[in-house]
Amino acid sequence: MTRPRDVAPPVLVLAVAVLALVGCGGRATTHHKPGTSHEEATGSSGTLLPAEGVGGHRLRELPAADAPTVRAEARPDSEGGWNIHLTVERFRFTPESTGGAALPGRGHARLLVDGRETARMYGPWGYVPAGGRTLTVRLHADDHTVWAAAGAPVQTTVRLDATPASSPPTSPAPASSTPAPSTSAPSASAPSAPVSPRPTGSRSDGPGRTVTLAITVTGTTVSPPPSRIELKKGDHLTLRVTSDRADTLHVHGYDRELPLSPGTPATLTLTADRTGLFEVETHESGLVLTQLVVR
Repeated sequence: MTRPRDVAPPVLVLAVAVLALVGCGGRATTHHKPGTSHEEATGSSGTLLPAEGVGGHRLRELPAADAPTVRAEARPDSEGGWNIHLTVERFRFTPESTGGAALPGRGHARLLVDGRETARMYGPWGYVPAGGRTLTVRLHADDHTVWAAAGAPVQTTVRLDATPASSPPTSPAPASSTPAPSTSAPSASAPSAPVSPRPTGSRSDGPGRTVTLAITVTGTTVSPPPSRIELKKGDHLTLRVTSDRADTLHVHGYDRELPLSPGTPATLTLTADRTGLFEVETHESGLVLTQLVVR
């Protein structure tokens, strides 16, 4: 009598089947880092609209109540061109996960000058060179789709002329990807220096003066709006900041920090002994309060 051929134990067969089921089984996803869930690496939000969107990027529709908003402000730079400042709601910049999944409230912005894409922004501050007439800022998800609501991209448009300009906080903007041409000729004058908040208690007589600036932070609103303070080496600066939440004030380049308590004014003083451009921001909320230009 011939002994039957050995058969693999059922438990072993089952284990192989389970391994096959839980394997990736497809193209690897991007940014699936340790500590990141499978949903975070592969999940998506909203409804991907079937029609091709603006600039070859499809629109990712969200309910109006969940869609992000964006407002842009263009300020002339003293060396030409424009400094761009964005104010966003229900959105944060995530350069570390660009190319990953489309998760709600995350992504980057793209800048279109006269309808042509020229740059991306991975934070609230950016720059575009002189020569354009209109700037459109559009919000994208990490997978490069365009955030949209009511069938239109989340974007805003602002004119580029010789004076600081800002766009209304609209979202979404009209679906057209090309801004309407201006009916007036662009200004021929050179851009002026950015307008800084007028400091109080300052003297105008050369280096060594004392400059005081009071700043109020309410939610994501900074008052006066972030701008640049022109200082000479040797000047003394006093910042008085009142925030509606607990946070930390940080002066880049000088490595000065100051804790902020809700509703309690906090004062930071320093001597401008380093030249350059330095940002003053909050750590927790990531808001730029002002910029220091020390010459």
